[in-house]
Amino acid sequence: MTPLSGIKVIDVSRVMAGPYCTMLLADYGANVIKVEPPLGDDSRTFGPPFSRGESAYFLSVNRTKRSMTLNLKHKRGRDIIFRLVKDADIFVENYKPGVADRLGIGFDVLRKHNPNLIYASISGFGQTGPYREKPGYDIIAYAMSGLNSITGEKDRPPIRIGAPLADIGAGMFALIGILMALRVRDKEGGQHIDANLLDGQLSWLTHQAQGYLLTGENPEKLGSAHNSIAPYQAFTAQDASFVVAVGNDSIWKKFCIAIHLEDIVHHPDFRSNLDRVKNREKLADLLNRHFCKEPVEYWLSAFTNADVPCGKINRISEILSDAHVKEHDMLLEVNHDKLGKINLVGPPIKFSKSKPAAPRAPPTLGANTSEILKEVGYSQKEIKVLYKDGVV
Repeated sequence: MTPLSGIKVIDVSRVMAGPYCTMLLADYGANVIKVEPPLGDDSRTFGPPFSRGESAYFLSVNRTKRSMTLNLKHKRGRDIIFRLVKDADIFVENYKPGVADRLGIGFDVLRKHNPNLIYASISGFGQTGPYREKPGYDIIAYAMSGLNSITGEKDRPPIRIGAPLADIGAGMFALIGILMALRVRDKEGGQHIDANLLDGQLSWLTHQAQGYLLTGENPEKLGSAHNSIAPYQAFTAQDASFVVAVGNDSIWKKFCIAIHLEDIVHHPDFRSNLDRVKNREKLADLLNRHFCKEPVEYWLSAFTNADVPCGKINRISEILSDAHVKEHDMLLEVNHDKLGKINLVGPPIKFSKSKPAAPRAPPTLGANTSEILKEVGYSQKEIKVLYKDGVV
């Protein structure tokens, strides 16, 4: 049995944060109905890359859902939402705060139709506060949170991480909130969950924020290096780059022996982690000169044999063809209505007893509109009228 079997989700979210949240719900058995505007989720047009008009961006976060189109600005469109939520468990939206209320599908309205509904709002900056109505985009929250200020090389402009982590983080926090709300729903009824990009990024600052709170000093950009551990960063061999994580002094000794630099184990500049952090640039220069003498596999083999944490900096093609990734079922093959057989990155959580839902391809726009309308009581005649009048 899947963990979320029997859970019904109405998803009016779009682009990344909301769809990522609801995709994980679908992965583990929830019946997710993706309600899209007549022109579709914005991300259907995000690209390149595209394949036969289908966006990789959209495909990445919408598997195992059903899609229906619905004009929420039409009164009869709202009536359809009311029918959909009547027996639903979860409702997810990621409009700018206030928009759902103006559309007539805010929490206070929908809970009248279903007092046990868990209503999750995902936004840039939350439902309250001075930034409430500020447009919320991944890169904006990432910059404003402070995370951007500590990402990149020293004395160079900050850089953006290559994946939308603020969006994904907000989706994950919304999911956590939803699961906790499900846990107490029988006693407390439904409730409103407020998850947002900025708060999620602040939470992810962890030790960096705590360091400032203790010292009053802003942390600096250190490239791939760690502000409290050294060496804990990327290095370049003859042919490729790799990372090592020398997390304590015991590993430091094994690290030096593995690379035949035993003479620096007890060097006064490097003998303790505190010494190595203080002299990180001197140590990095020494190691870079050493590592360029051999290819990356030479060093990875030496570290692995010595039980020193290490890893090659893979390209996407390398990790997606990795035998370990395949054994963990992180690649799925599904049949798409337009594209035929395609591969998707699979769900990350494994259970000893429960299993994820059988994966289905991301839906084409409105593929399931008629069947969903029938499920909530509309006749074929009524459905034809709804299409004719532009409601769906």
